Amino acid sequence: MPMERRTNRRGRYEHYVSGRHLNLNDLKQEARHLENQYLNKENIPNSPKPEFHVTRLKHDTDQDGLRGIRRDEGFRVPHGGSDDPHKGVLLWWSLAVGHEEVKSAETRLLQQKFSNLTEDEATMHPSFLYKFTSSPAFSEKSRLGSYRFTFNLKEVLEAYSLQFCSGDQPVMRVYETVLHKQEVQHTVLVHSPANQELFSRYPLLIDDPNAVCVYKDDHFIWRPYAMSSEHRYELVERPRENQLDAQQCYSVQFYIWDHVTIALHVNKQVLKFDADQLRENLKFCYKGAAAIGTFDSFEDAEKQVKDLWTDYDSPLDKECSLQQHFTGITAATH
Repeated sequence: MPMERRTNRRGRYEHYVSGRHLNLNDLKQEARHLENQYLNKENIPNSPKPEFHVTRLKHDTDQDGLRGIRRDEGFRVPHGGSDDPHKGVLLWWSLAVGHEEVKSAETRLLQQKFSNLTEDEATMHPSFLYKFTSSPAFSEKSRLGSYRFTFNLKEVLEAYSLQFCSGDQPVMRVYETVLHKQEVQHTVLVHSPANQELFSRYPLLIDDPNAVCVYKDDHFIWRPYAMSSEHRYELVERPRENQLDAQQCYSVQFYIWDHVTIALHVNKQVLKFDADQLRENLKFCYKGAAAIGTFDSFEDAEKQVKDLWTDYDSPLDKECSLQQHFTGITAATH
């Protein structure tokens, strides 16, 4: 069955499949009638297929959203709610992949590829995976606003369990795959056990070794198949040295990129956190590519945050790029 089409909240068309997280082959099959100029490219350089173990979630917002979060001491769905999940009862977060997750995923890749790899070889291996993280899924910049809240996944799920599930474990389901022009979004639905019937048409998220995303041992396992929206490197294997390397390409190839979002079913309620906890988990983001939100300068953001958290003394930090973590080079800020 081909992908269906709908109009999203921004008034743009998007194509989607409910109840499935499509792998790359299935996505190409389901979207074959769309003639997507990125998805159908065949000259994409060899790229790594890592497995990220993610323990943090991020939520980006603009100044209005920031003020609402501070006022409510938590997160709610903007503009009220609805009985229709597509019309605004879901609170959206994204997986936050930091340099620790990239480094550990790199080690797993090496161990899978080279069975005789020693611990010293893995430790001393030059970093290469970060060079493939060119998609917005890994960016320190934002598309939705200047303010990023990054929470431990465990904190979010515990708060959701206590506030929405009477202390029981939340239920996780495979919600949908959405295809935009260049972006592929896989969504995991999280809801209370009391709402089993409401969401029973979506399959449970199970521990499948071939799935794009699963939940296991307090973390999400994400297996992206398109890490690079801009392919500037090719993965090269050097079996004799037990090494993988990123070799620069002669030309840049633009391709689809995939990411995972977590949608918490909250209706018109607020997912509450302590005010200091909110401030501790807040950082400033510069405007990213294909941005759709409104953005403030760092100076304006500092003033806004200071006005909203008058008793909090620590300065507002800027989100740091993966490149900066691995090379010490400061990324361009604008």
